[in-house]
Amino acid sequence: MNDLDHRARWLALYTLCLGDLLIVLDMSIVNVALPSIQADLGFSQTALAWVVNAYLLTFGGFLLLSGRLGDLLGNKRVFQAGVVSFTVASIACGLAPSAGLLVAGRALQGLGGAAVSAVALALIMGLFSDDGERAKAMGVFGFVMSGGGAVGALLGGVLTGLLNWHWIFLVNVPIGIAVWVLARRILPEDDVVPGSTRLDIPGAVLVTLSMMLAVYGVVGGNEAGWTSGRTLGLLGGSAVLLTVFVLWESRTASPLVPLRLFALRNVTISQVVGVLWAGAMFAWFFLATLYLQQVLGYDALDIGLAFLPTSLVMAYCSLKISDRVVMRFGIRPPLVVGLACASLSLLLFSRAPVDGSFLVDVLPALILMGVGAGIAFNPVLLAAMGDVDPHEAGLASGVVNTSFMMGGALGLAVFVSLSSWRTSSLVAGGEAPLVALNEGFQISFLAAAVAALAAAAIGGALLRPKPMQVPEEQSMAESPA
Repeated sequence: MNDLDHRARWLALYTLCLGDLLIVLDMSIVNVALPSIQADLGFSQTALAWVVNAYLLTFGGFLLLSGRLGDLLGNKRVFQAGVVSFTVASIACGLAPSAGLLVAGRALQGLGGAAVSAVALALIMGLFSDDGERAKAMGVFGFVMSGGGAVGALLGGVLTGLLNWHWIFLVNVPIGIAVWVLARRILPEDDVVPGSTRLDIPGAVLVTLSMMLAVYGVVGGNEAGWTSGRTLGLLGGSAVLLTVFVLWESRTASPLVPLRLFALRNVTISQVVGVLWAGAMFAWFFLATLYLQQVLGYDALDIGLAFLPTSLVMAYCSLKISDRVVMRFGIRPPLVVGLACASLSLLLFSRAPVDGSFLVDVLPALILMGVGAGIAFNPVLLAAMGDVDPHEAGLASGVVNTSFMMGGALGLAVFVSLSSWRTSSLVAGGEAPLVALNEGFQISFLAAAVAALAAAAIGGALLRPKPMQVPEEQSMAESPA
């Protein structure tokens, strides 16, 4: 894949990032449109959550399987199939006349999203072998993964406020078609190893069911109760299936996930960092949206515009700063600094009052999150993928995305549950509902800040990445500075 010229490689990167941006956007673009969807299609409050949960369920459940299919059948082929599936599902969602069909369309979107996300990172790693170019490419991809949520909030607010909720799905259609055409023409063909087309069907079934049960248990935990029989049964069933999966993988001749992958120190540590960081990030975005909407009274368009500074700062740090600091200082220092900035952002939100001012209480925290996420994602991705052999890059990409997905879903569920518990306790004690709601948000922001700080500490202390190699001509060019 590295025989492409410089211009073609970067055009291929932008194509892959645009495809992945569609997937990341759809995790957040729906949030600000939920009230409109509920009013139009007659969702109950409980059923409304499935507009989000159906997507998360299939997305999280099929990431590992999609990554392995990329290694066996070709990452380009799986990427294109995922884009087609996602685009068709977006049409179904945008034109859905009933609640049931919208939820079904969202589940199909999750399947396509899993295929795209699982192989995009592997394709990028194959395009760029030089450390300097790879760091820049990871900066672009890191912005897509970290900034997509903020961009989704902005776009969702604008489309819902100026048009209607149907367009948050229909806008994907022309973009999806463009991505498929560009991918077909620009992405190089994969070097699939002959005789490697055997798929570990039992392993695929076990891990997919395990992931789906886990996501189902987590996203329904707040509604059913974390100590309820349903939640404990689902999470327990997921744990049993995962245990059986690990035992099977240790014995089968052609495992879906070779366990030796987790013997790589940086792969394992980066997964832990990714789980903590994604949990904090998902919680930050979701709770910040609720704070602006339910406490400060912002409408959908206001919320979208409020996240614009985060998107701009994140883009600048991801695209202009992150690769430079990685090449100069290595992976660990920018990772620690970025996650520390994110933790400080969450800490500032934990102090936001009921009568908060955007300029004083919100904007500084939004900018800090933009800086932190813009710097931190690049080194996390480089650490996770740097030690993996090229023929297992699709699998490693699926593992990375799975850790982020599961960490985000679990973190969001835990932090929202903590917020609800605190609010309910205060209301029962006689506190004003709005004050109680805000204090619930505050305690969750504080817990998320601790998670981000823990990710910084673990990554800084335990990661042992390879030194970044600066090309000689670049080193000589930068020496006068």
